[in-house]
Formats: sequence, C-alpha cells, structure tokens
Amino acid sequence: MSTPAQPKVVIFTTPSCSFCNSAKRYFREKNVRFTEVDVTRDSRAAEDMKRRTGQMGVPVILINNRPVVGFDVPKINMLLNIK
Repeated sequence: MSTPAQPKVVIFTTPSCSFCNSAKRYFREKNVRFTEVDVTRDSRAAEDMKRRTGQMGVPVILINNRPVVGFDVPKINMLLNIK
C-alpha cells in the first residue's frame, strides 16, 4: 500500500514577513514539504507571482499550482486535505 503523493507546495516570501514565517512553521508542524521562494532575491519569481495572482503581497502559497493568498489556514487545510 503506497502513501498518496504529497501536493507540490511553493511559498513566495520575504525575510521580514511574519505571516510567511507563520506559514512555514505551520507546514513544518504538519510535516508538509515546501519550496520557499524569496521574492526579494528573485525578481522573476516576483513577476510570476504577480502574473498568477495579481498580488504583490506575500505570502502567496501555491498548492499544486492553486494559489492561496495570505496565510489562509482553512483554505490551506482544504487543499492539503488536512483535518
């Protein structure tokens, strides 16, 4: 019996963003692997984030390419199927 594949999680952050840190801590507590993209260091990623969501604020979290704007725990839990 195999375990289901974990969704692909990408979080766009900045170093000074407290909600970004809360989201990363939440993912660690739930054992969710994620890729962090610091938009202050990667202007192309910042443009990609803006193009996908219309947002310049962080965090923007992509779960299997579905955007979550902000640290929206109910939406994150729904997309990750966390109870």
